[in-house]
Amino acid sequence: MFDAILMMGGLGLIIGAALALASRIFYVYVDPKVLEIDDLLPGANCGGCGYPGCSANAEAIVAGQSPPDSCVAGGAELAEAIAAVMGMSIEAKEPDIALPGCTYGTGEAEIKYDYQGLSDCQAAALLYGGMKVCHIGCLGLGSCMRACPFSAISMGENGLPVVDEQRCTGCGTCERVCPKHIIKLSSVTRRILKEYTMDDCTTPCQRQCPAGINISGYIEQISAGNYSKAVQIIKERNPFPAVIGRICPRPCETVCRRNLVDEPVAINFLKRYAADYEMKNNQRSRPYTAPATGRKTAIVGGGVEGLSAAFFSARLGHSPTVYEATDKAGGLLRKAIAEYRLPRDILEWDIAGVEDMGVKIRTNMTMGEDFSLASLLADGNEAVLLASGGWDSRLGRSPKPRPEEPVPGVFLLIDLLRSGLDNRFKFPIPGDVVIAGAGGSAEQSVRICRHMGAENISVLFRSAPDKAVLTDEQISAMENMGATLVFSAAISRLEGEEDRLEKVEYEDLENGGTRQIAADSLFIDAGRIPEIIFRRITREQEESGGGLEAEQEGQDNAPVRWEGIQPYKNPAYSEERGLLARGDPVTDYSAAIRAIAGGRRSAASIHKIMYDLDLDLPENVISEDSVIQTVASVQGVETSGRNIMSACEPEDVPHKCPEVELGFSGQQAKAEADRCLRCGVICYAAGSASCEVDEPQSKAGAL
Repeated sequence: MFDAILMMGGLGLIIGAALALASRIFYVYVDPKVLEIDDLLPGANCGGCGYPGCSANAEAIVAGQSPPDSCVAGGAELAEAIAAVMGMSIEAKEPDIALPGCTYGTGEAEIKYDYQGLSDCQAAALLYGGMKVCHIGCLGLGSCMRACPFSAISMGENGLPVVDEQRCTGCGTCERVCPKHIIKLSSVTRRILKEYTMDDCTTPCQRQCPAGINISGYIEQISAGNYSKAVQIIKERNPFPAVIGRICPRPCETVCRRNLVDEPVAINFLKRYAADYEMKNNQRSRPYTAPATGRKTAIVGGGVEGLSAAFFSARLGHSPTVYEATDKAGGLLRKAIAEYRLPRDILEWDIAGVEDMGVKIRTNMTMGEDFSLASLLADGNEAVLLASGGWDSRLGRSPKPRPEEPVPGVFLLIDLLRSGLDNRFKFPIPGDVVIAGAGGSAEQSVRICRHMGAENISVLFRSAPDKAVLTDEQISAMENMGATLVFSAAISRLEGEEDRLEKVEYEDLENGGTRQIAADSLFIDAGRIPEIIFRRITREQEESGGGLEAEQEGQDNAPVRWEGIQPYKNPAYSEERGLLARGDPVTDYSAAIRAIAGGRRSAASIHKIMYDLDLDLPENVISEDSVIQTVASVQGVETSGRNIMSACEPEDVPHKCPEVELGFSGQQAKAEADRCLRCGVICYAAGSASCEVDEPQSKAGAL
């Protein structure tokens, strides 16, 4: 008996020692934060966070790969608790919601294909390509419905997914399983940041509109008599509906598919009707906004672009202030357009709409005189957008345009040439001078700078040496004057401190490399200082290569170091790089609707820069060169003439009529809205029209 007990005890000691040794060998350290966060998570293991279970999400949160609010099954309190564990704070975040992006379902498609045996969208897309003629249409087999972990999606009678907004958590599972990107997460922020891609079901008029307005959407609301909703849709992409309804060059109407039948829909007149209805009833329609972020931004320039940038920045939840040099905002809308085309009360109404979004406008404030870039950044603005306009805008500010220095050390080359060898405008030339974009005037510019005592002169040309608009004699003359000529170079970044420019960074367009050169003065060969977004940087960021979120603690009394970055390009020129690229405006925008589009892109760029998001556009973004599916003809549509807007006799303007064009009546607006074919890429509602697919495919319009 004793021997048995002794044997069992010895065996226990051996096993214990073996287990102790194994625990040391196979020990896996678990971060206490992971355990604490895992305990906080609900344990639903729904996969809505994108990870296979709550434990995996906890590890991702601690590793910085997933945000504290990534759990879609939890609420704001859970996000705050997780952030507290991580020693972080979180901003209010607007909810995402799944949104189908297809116009008509398979039940309404004129032409269908019958699949045998397949009931999964991904399999059908791989094997057959689709269920309808439309190459990007919804397949309608319900994979998103089955994948949704919260039963928030059902399939409607028309074969399209229907989202229950109360159940949808914005987890994105449906978006991940959809093979054609039909159903996607949507929010105010996502819609403002969005550039249309080849995956989106966009109409020809929407693609041709520089601002990308959902034209068929607001026309449908006008047809139904929902004018406030129509204006709300317009303001998703255009903060000046009443103004643009009067002065737009209407590129959208050139591609309207009614051109294949009779005459285009009066798209812009309908926009004006809805906007005028809103104004006459004094019931302003406000587009949706994201929750307040508490982040301040400054926009220099109260023209169309600056006001639009402020409008969209406010909708993104930020607090923008516009600084305008004249006594009233409006820019060229106020200075260059006759009142009989654009009555000033119309302009004031739309500007008041921008202010109604929370935008502050400060007039009689000139950058470089009443305030500086450094003072704006020191005042707590996380970003400063320069949207001061071009030579045209400067004429509106002063009858005798004088040189301006909105950015420290940055001037227009035309002012240097006007200043001449005697430097009558007193440019601070001695030191390091960079001349960007100069063509035939390069030699004269170098001569003036050298005469005024410049120590080092660098001339940057975007073109290659064999394509530069220079003679061998001009090149030799500049080199003999000591100038350094750099070809295939595009300015990508500015850097300075307080009221001094210090560096210019340029990109080699041949190999993509970048280089910095010293610069006390930069002269740009264009009619405007390009749009640039400035932010504050620290010495630590500069030494480490920079980061997009500056540490403000302990900087209140430190010198303000800043850098300037260009907003992302117009999608039509998404492949271009650097300042003064092809497609960049070299003076004021050619149309207000294009300036509005530029303002939205600038606001989107500010948002991305503040949150360290990539400025690059999607690879499949729609541009003028995109080849998309379209139609060659439309049948089954009864012809109907375009409604003509009433006009005042010229001799009665402005005594009897405040403007020449008087607008649509309600009856005209209804009749004209009903002419819209409600088309998608190639699809139409059953019974309203049929079409013949155009082969080969054609190019998209300009966005």
